[in-house]
Amino acid sequence: PTTTGFLHLGGLRTALYNYIFAKKHQGTFILRLEDTDQNRVVPGAAEGIEDMLDWAGIPPDESPGRGGPAGPYVQSLRLELYRRASAALLDSGAAYRCFCTPQRLELLRREALRSQQTPRYDNRCRHLTPAEVAQKLSQGLDCVIRFRLEKGVEPFQDLVYGWNKHEVAEVEGDPVILKGDGFPTYHLANVVDDHYMGITHVLRGTEWLASTSKHLLLYKAFGWEPPQFGHLPLLLNKDGGKLSKRQGDIFLERFARDGFLPEALLDIVTNCGSGFTEKQMGRTLKELISQFEVGRITTHSALLDLEALPEFNRVHLTRHIENQALRQRLVRELQGLVELVYGDQQVDPDVLENEYVERVLLLRKGHISLLKNLVSSDYSYLWVRPSVSRQQLQTISAEVDEIGKLVLGLMTRQGAALTVEELNKDLRSLQKQTRETKYSSMMQLLRLVLSGRQHGPSVAEMMVTLGAEEVCGRIQRALSS
Repeated sequence: PTTTGFLHLGGLRTALYNYIFAKKHQGTFILRLEDTDQNRVVPGAAEGIEDMLDWAGIPPDESPGRGGPAGPYVQSLRLELYRRASAALLDSGAAYRCFCTPQRLELLRREALRSQQTPRYDNRCRHLTPAEVAQKLSQGLDCVIRFRLEKGVEPFQDLVYGWNKHEVAEVEGDPVILKGDGFPTYHLANVVDDHYMGITHVLRGTEWLASTSKHLLLYKAFGWEPPQFGHLPLLLNKDGGKLSKRQGDIFLERFARDGFLPEALLDIVTNCGSGFTEKQMGRTLKELISQFEVGRITTHSALLDLEALPEFNRVHLTRHIENQALRQRLVRELQGLVELVYGDQQVDPDVLENEYVERVLLLRKGHISLLKNLVSSDYSYLWVRPSVSRQQLQTISAEVDEIGKLVLGLMTRQGAALTVEELNKDLRSLQKQTRETKYSSMMQLLRLVLSGRQHGPSVAEMMVTLGAEEVCGRIQRALSS
């Protein structure tokens, strides 16, 4: 990836397929950063990309942060390598110096557009004699190095698109491979890096498919063996449009900040794509690796429906809650959220105890799509005791005392063996012992006593989550207020 911004879903998808492919074949997943356009480098982007790959659970084996035998892994630190490579191409005649000014190139571009043609360099400097080149260099003229494109490219077999070839010399001018500032373009840098890093397979976006013939000409000019290429189809919105970066809604930092699990993102970007035996929600990374076959990747675009992400997250959050080790991490995370959201209110220390928080998670399993749902206003009753007056309760039913005594008696009898099913039956039986209070009114009254709210989970669920002791305490406080 380039260091011109932060990692987004498209970049995650490309990294993920490379990671899965490497792990499937006991290979090495390498992250290197393209920062050759120094004007567009964003401070902190390099660290952010690696941090987000770690967060997503697909850390590289070799990278700028981790190091490795083929480093450095940042292209701006490999300039001498590119300089030597371009010098070798100059010596062999496969490349040449170009002295065309930016003004001339701009005039060429405008003329092409005016004639409704695709802008391309006219290869003017390709025909300079060695004496003319020496003269221009002696005058101190700025130059770049261009690669000579030759006609008659050989076809190559893409891992996804099959046999391919693009006669680049017929539609393009000779490309710049080394700029005047000594920095390479992508075309030279990726070929040189892949060779010296021993890259065997490259999975990259389909936008590079048309350039691959150009890169293979470079490999041929160097006398190097190229890696195998596979080009991944585009990742698009569900309506077929490009993923929008404008509101920052596709960057991984946003999903991490909003509380989505990385597994849900990995699941949804592979679910909308191809390369796996079947589409199924809830796959783990281990399952993705075991099911992956590069030959199953189709060439049509992958349509991503982000509206389905909460449902994907619900499935993975449920799996985390069911796993004891993962559940303990969620307990700590939820405790932190409670303190963050309700810290300025009277939070009883008891509600932050591990046993209580764990009970909350187990009871709401499958009902929530994000952990932070549990600190929304609907669930405030779990963390802050409501302040409800007897007068408020009497507007619902005149039998406040009778209902209170009946429920207190029920809680004392039930003890620790509270279940939602049993409580629902018992509460219906209790209502029949009242003189005139309807079941709906009794539920409304109990909901107010327990939560101070008129909406939220069922009364039985509230009672089970809070536990008998807390339910009794809230009822007694309300009756004595």
